[in-house]
Amino acid sequence: MQIIDSHFHIWRQNDQPWLVGPMVPRIFGPYEPLRRDYPIEEYLADCQPSGLAKGVYVQTNWARQDFEKEVAFVSEVARRAGWPHAIVGFADMSVDDVRPQLDRLAVYPLLRGVRMQLHWHETPAFRFAPDARQVVDPKVKANVRRLKDYGLSFDLQLFPAQMQDGLELVGENPETQFILTHCGMLTARDERTVEAWKAGLRILAEAPNLTAKLSGLGTFEHRNDPDLIRLIYDAAIEILGSERLMFGSNFPIEKLWTSFADLFAAHRAAAMRHGAQATSDIFCNTATRVYRPG
Repeated sequence: MQIIDSHFHIWRQNDQPWLVGPMVPRIFGPYEPLRRDYPIEEYLADCQPSGLAKGVYVQTNWARQDFEKEVAFVSEVARRAGWPHAIVGFADMSVDDVRPQLDRLAVYPLLRGVRMQLHWHETPAFRFAPDARQVVDPKVKANVRRLKDYGLSFDLQLFPAQMQDGLELVGENPETQFILTHCGMLTARDERTVEAWKAGLRILAEAPNLTAKLSGLGTFEHRNDPDLIRLIYDAAIEILGSERLMFGSNFPIEKLWTSFADLFAAHRAAAMRHGAQATSDIFCNTATRVYRPG
């Protein structure tokens, strides 16, 4: 079985303004160890002993005007190193017309989709979008509709309270593949929070053109906890089915608190509880179908 990491990042500090200057609060906590280059060679040293065969790079919030620079940089890394095998870039879906940006990105053969983070939470430190309903802003909706003309997917990052609006966006675009980042971002393990998260997944499960990425599961606890990973896998498989789920490491973010080997072992153990087919879906089949890695 091929193993595909559908969500990882590499970066070069000189091209990442947010890595220099004052520390900007992030939902994954203090990140001093990541205020440096994370080159592809280090990523491969982290992941390949676990048997990974392919990887999909997901954008890392470069300055918005540098959206093409990021894809160009990662494309050059792929030419030189043979990794990654697909790219999810950034395009600003809040502008009047995103097509000039998409035209510039479309020339890169590894581009498979775009992500613009639309998540908003009542806890200020968890917010990224300016408001909870940006996901259904008329400009955002108009620009997402344009993705089908380019054959691009959209990585959708939302909290559970936004899932009903998310279903509106996904449902209006049946020809576009949507990938729910971090499997809906479960923020805590108390019963109320877990049930709200499951309810959000059930809402989005109504859209057949949505898959979810089992990535960033340690984001809010800042550790690699096999029990938490198992909880998320069990619920996600029950609600969405393994054929709509894929593994993503979110490296190097999760490297703040764990090794790739330990992270992968926890994910694999959680998947294997559901059998060989579910494991193949999560670690290979879904990512292959959705991102079409080269």
